[in-house]
Amino acid sequence: MPRNKKKNSRGGQHGTVQPFSDEDASIETLSHCSSFSDATSVADEGGEASEDAAQEDFQYKLKGFIDSTVDKSAKTRQGALDGLKTAMATRILYEFISERRMTITDSIERCLKKGKGDEQRAAASLACLLCIQLGSGIESEEVFKTLKPIFKNILADGSANIQARQAVATSLGLCTLVAEDDIWDVHATMECFENLFTRSYARADGTCPSINPQTSQLHTNALLSWALLLTICTANQLKDILRKHLSKLQRLLESDDVNMRIAAGETIALLFELARDMDPEFEFDDWDDLCDKLNALATDCNKHRAKTDKRKQRSVFRDVLKAVEEGDFQSETIRFGTERMTIDSWVRKRTYDAFREFVGSGMNYHLQANEFIRDVFELGPPMLVDSATMKAMKISRFERHLHNSAAFKARTKARSKFRDKRVDVGEF
Repeated sequence: MPRNKKKNSRGGQHGTVQPFSDEDASIETLSHCSSFSDATSVADEGGEASEDAAQEDFQYKLKGFIDSTVDKSAKTRQGALDGLKTAMATRILYEFISERRMTITDSIERCLKKGKGDEQRAAASLACLLCIQLGSGIESEEVFKTLKPIFKNILADGSANIQARQAVATSLGLCTLVAEDDIWDVHATMECFENLFTRSYARADGTCPSINPQTSQLHTNALLSWALLLTICTANQLKDILRKHLSKLQRLLESDDVNMRIAAGETIALLFELARDMDPEFEFDDWDDLCDKLNALATDCNKHRAKTDKRKQRSVFRDVLKAVEEGDFQSETIRFGTERMTIDSWVRKRTYDAFREFVGSGMNYHLQANEFIRDVFELGPPMLVDSATMKAMKISRFERHLHNSAAFKARTKARSKFRDKRVDVGEF
């Protein structure tokens, strides 16, 4: 990550004191892998000796996964990659991974080069999680320097598996954010993404190019990764990008793919936010035309589009329109453990969405315990709570079930009343 790089910005804390975590970030997220849940249940029941035994057992399983990534069977390699992904997404494993980072990197490299489809997708995702665990520093830079040429070759190879290219487009963006140490190399990577998503631009006569859904998803992933890297560009680079791309990005709003339209709208909102941060008096020549297009998408009633697509599109473009017209952002509060974080800008939203795509339900845990992610979101050092306090503060599964049931009943009643009112008005 080119700005504010810390050599020791690692993925977590170590010692007898553990960071407080929600149950959704607990080992329950590993329930599909019985070996993980077995290790955790032992740790919960026993004392320090049991915890040490459970930790040793867990690491033994991880070593088995690492060894299996070079197995002759593609199915075994795929399972090993998935097992490592799940572990890295839901735990802080800095010390274990740091000692074996080059072995894991070699396995990822081999799977990317010789694997097919799903195996390449899993390897690309694992590379991203490896960088997130190592944090922004020399270790992740070494990993990325090895894998970046392979990523770019797959991305540019039109004959490569399309799903592998989609995964690489997403992984290359976040790995660049975390591990790239040269801002000019960031710019070169952004040009790779531009070579893809610009192919979805509507033509000068207003017609859209004929692109199949899989290729459209590749272009969408490339655009989202490009938008992510906008957040770390220098002021001069941003000025050049605004001049080259802001007016052309409007053409993507005419795409037949709802995901591409939404990605384009959010990217435009992000560019306006960055431009106004540099110059509060920023003006755009085609502002009226752009607002008309955004307003049309925010109120889209096209009968040829699916209801779910229209609903999702209208919700997003109402926010995008506010961002362009008023510079406004609909803030959102994320709660994790005893802390909370506010998503109060398009920059922070794009960054949060990028990390969440890889760590999934483990995002709350990483927000609490991962030093690098906390540094990215300016949360300060992790809050540490001893294991006894952590256990006392956890809500039981039964209590959580009662709470969810009560909330569901209340929500159902409220919706029923609202539906009754609509029926009455319609009959009248």
